[in-house]
Amino acid sequence: MPRRLTTLLASAALSLFVALGVAAPASAAVTPAQKLSVLSTWTQTSASSYNSWNSARLNKAPWAEYAFDWSTDYCSSSPDNPLGFRFALSCYRHDFGYRNYKAMGQFPANKSRLDSAFYADLKRVCATYNSVVRPACLSLAWTYYQAVSIFGSPAAVDPADIERAAKMKADAERRAGLRA
Repeated sequence: MPRRLTTLLASAALSLFVALGVAAPASAAVTPAQKLSVLSTWTQTSASSYNSWNSARLNKAPWAEYAFDWSTDYCSSSPDNPLGFRFALSCYRHDFGYRNYKAMGQFPANKSRLDSAFYADLKRVCATYNSVVRPACLSLAWTYYQAVSIFGSPAAVDPADIERAAKMKADAERRAGLRA
C-alpha cells in the first residue's frame, strides 16, 4: 500500500478513535501528522472538542506516546476564577493548545482558532450561571478573550475590567434581590 494512503488511513482511524472518546491502540511511534490530527480535534470551538480534550486530560495514560505538554499556569497572572466564575479549565485547555502547537512549530497558523476556542469555552462556562449574573461573566469572558487575542495571554487582563464586572455582578444581584 502506498505510504500516503497508509498515513491517510491511520489518520482516519485515529480521528475515529478520538471522536468516539476511545484511546488509540498501541502501535508504532506516533507521527507528527497523527499528533497534529489529535491536537486539532482537541482544540476546536465545539463542546465535543472540549469534552474530548477533558476526557484525555483526566486519563492521560493512553495518550502518553503522543508526548503532549499538559503543563499549565491556568490563567497566568489573571484570576483563574474571577468573581467566582470558573475559568481555570478553559485557561488550561488554552495553554494546552498554545504549548503543543508551539512545540510542533504550527502555532501562528492555529493561534486565532485557539483563541476562539478559548472564548467559546468561557461562554459555555458563563451559560451555567443564572441570567442575573451571566452578563458580568460574559463581560469577563470577552475581556479574557481580548487579552489572549491581542497580547497572547490572559495576564494582560486589566484589573479595572474585573472591578467593572464585579460592580455589574453586584448591581445585578442587588436588583434581583439575591444579595442583601
